[in-house]
Amino acid sequence: MTNETSQDGALRRDLAFCYRIYRPADSTGECFFLLHGSGVDETTLVPLAREIAPHATLIAVRGRIVQEDGFRWFARITPTQFEQHSIRTETNAFAGFVTDVATRHNLDLSLAIFLGYSNGANLLSSLMLLHPGLVERAALLRPMPVLDDVPATDLSSVRVLIVAGAADLTYAPFAPALVTLLSQHGAVIDARIVPSGHEFGSADAAIARQWLKAVTATAGE
Repeated sequence: MTNETSQDGALRRDLAFCYRIYRPADSTGECFFLLHGSGVDETTLVPLAREIAPHATLIAVRGRIVQEDGFRWFARITPTQFEQHSIRTETNAFAGFVTDVATRHNLDLSLAIFLGYSNGANLLSSLMLLHPGLVERAALLRPMPVLDDVPATDLSSVRVLIVAGAADLTYAPFAPALVTLLSQHGAVIDARIVPSGHEFGSADAAIARQWLKAVTATAGE
């Protein structure tokens, strides 16, 4: 497999996680790490990310836990309870992957945005809490808190977008607890609600574009 092919979305297996890279010819240098939801694969967030940032390089990553016909990021006990050892093991592995893939593909992590949906968003919140300094900007769609034992982490340099679905009866009730948790650790949170269920769509893309524009402007001041 050539490096040129890998930039065009071919599946790569050369690091700890399977992934695809989409690097547009007019790339701005900005890069999006995409973490999908349960039971699907790394391609599912690509259209949404292109809607949010059409000129960004996309790193679409596949969770390593097999679920039905797809994948997830860590093992679950019930829909709202999760295996803590699995969370920490997979979060630690993903932290290493982020630095490895950045080195291999000359990605500037200071320009990175992390976009996670559902189980992928939950992995990202764990990543911020367990590996401070790695994530500075993260958009979390339909997330909830998953760590039982949260370390004393300083997230004062982190900007987070949290989007819950008004009709998401299973997971939306947990979103305020995640807002509180990350805020207590110093993160600057933009919390939104869209009129949908657990699914994501153009309303999420519009909010994410607005949020990204605002945090990018703030960073440039």
